Amino acid sequence: MVKLNDDVRNLVANIKIFPFATASKAGEPNVAPIGLLVLQQDGETVWIVDNFMNKTLANLKENPNASFYVWNPEFPDSYQIKGTVTVENSGQDYEKAVQLAHARKETLPAKNLLKFRITEVFYTTPGPKAGTRV
Repeated sequence: MVKLNDDVRNLVANIKIFPFATASKAGEPNVAPIGLLVLQQDGETVWIVDNFMNKTLANLKENPNASFYVWNPEFPDSYQIKGTVTVENSGQDYEKAVQLAHARKETLPAKNLLKFRITEVFYTTPGPKAGTRV
């Protein structure tokens, strides 16, 4: 696993919507806006609450690899974060995820918890470091 540095953690904490990319087993891509993404204390895991995912969830069942992008015009750098996802819909962590969703909006269905384990982080800021591993 890869642990996010403080710069990336700070950027993640200041973004409201994340483009989240998956692909089917056959390679058909999908990108969806994710609004409930929470970086965990270990700095290696991100929780994503599935409220309305269809294609994303279908892709993850076939292919657990995923990626999301972090960018905010008020920060100097941007990053692509890659990882693998496990899907949970029961247990203690899932129940915590449901509470997170309902704290945001009581009517959110919180169907699944996606546990995203970070495997790679890349700079995406234009310039000489673009595409290099953090």
